Amino acid sequence: MWSKRPTEGRAFAIALVAVLVVAVALGAYFALTRGGGPTATQREQVWTCPMHPSVIRSEPGSCPICGMDLVPVEEEEKEGGGIEGHGVVEIDPEKRQLIGVVTTAVERRPLERVVRTVGRVTVDETRLSHIHAKVEGWIETLYAEETGKLVRRGEPLLTIYSPELVSTQEEYLLAVRSRDRLADSRFPEVRQSGESLLEAARQRLRLWDISEEQMGRLEETGEVQKALTLYAPSTGYVMEKGNAIEGMRVTPGMTLYTLADLSRVWVEADIYESEAPLVEVGQAASLTLPGRGGEGCPGRVSYVYPTVEAKTRTVKARLECGNPELRLKPDMYVDVEIAVPRAEVLAIPQEAVLDSGIRKVVFVEEEEGRFVPREVTVGPRAGVYYPVLTGLQEGELVVSSPNFLIDSESRFQAAIEAMKHGGEAQ
Repeated sequence: MWSKRPTEGRAFAIALVAVLVVAVALGAYFALTRGGGPTATQREQVWTCPMHPSVIRSEPGSCPICGMDLVPVEEEEKEGGGIEGHGVVEIDPEKRQLIGVVTTAVERRPLERVVRTVGRVTVDETRLSHIHAKVEGWIETLYAEETGKLVRRGEPLLTIYSPELVSTQEEYLLAVRSRDRLADSRFPEVRQSGESLLEAARQRLRLWDISEEQMGRLEETGEVQKALTLYAPSTGYVMEKGNAIEGMRVTPGMTLYTLADLSRVWVEADIYESEAPLVEVGQAASLTLPGRGGEGCPGRVSYVYPTVEAKTRTVKARLECGNPELRLKPDMYVDVEIAVPRAEVLAIPQEAVLDSGIRKVVFVEEEEGRFVPREVTVGPRAGVYYPVLTGLQEGELVVSSPNFLIDSESRFQAAIEAMKHGGEAQ
């Protein structure tokens, strides 16, 4: 334990030297930025310590705490200007050039913000087809025998043997023969009854998805078909084939296939709550595919959901995107950029805004060399600019660089002013 004391002593000495070096540098900076000859409106000259601003003296000397030379503090009394915690800063042309003060005019400009997020590819629900059994029977033959297979509109999917369907076909043939026999009757009511009986049998077959072509063939040949063939109602991929197995018994309402047309897909993007008001139906979007070297495809916002996800605090937006080459696969994640157009608004560079978390402050050059802090209200950042909502007028000049130095001086001036009003310390 005793052997560590020399090391601790040396560390303390090094730290003390470093603090003194920083203090001297700060003293030199403040002396440079506040130096200059007196003016007619100058207040009473005071001195302070760069390391201990609470030390205020009315004449030069040494700091009673650290022994450093006190530096002069000169202020010009101006009417108005400044906000709580900040003071007005005066910089002459020579010092302004030395520290590189740059001002930018407040002007109207068209701003376009881009909302960036991640989306998940899903199937377009309007392009889904569900194939159900409408009769009771047994599957005899499967033509679409595997999940993922592409089937085109009108292609056979499977055949079902149904005793009930066989008897209905026989009833239909009886109705056809009955109509033919009654067609020569002298009584219109008799002829009409034959047509009504046939139409009832035909409607029953239609409800079981028997096509007009199949009924025509049945009527022409007079041969009852043992099995019912189900055809694809649209072109798509077999997404599900849960109950379609040869030999399986099927009942009415059972789902046999789910087909999806993937030539157009949906992308569900998660939008942060703060950005949700910026996203509207009809806005253009760009989707970037992962692992494709930045390759993307255009999309469009088609719907914004009215609810917020409780856990992620996001709002879902639905985007529609053409997918002719099937580059977008369901459940794939893509990067989404939604362009949010804006009208021309007052704007200032983002570098001009000092955000403390409680308020946003800019420095306005009201007169040449005189920079006044002003609290402003700005909208969401668009690129490198903030839209100005309140606090600034078109044509005013704001400091865009190096406003952090001016902010430091402004805070220092405010602290000195507060302590001067409170009397000499120490």
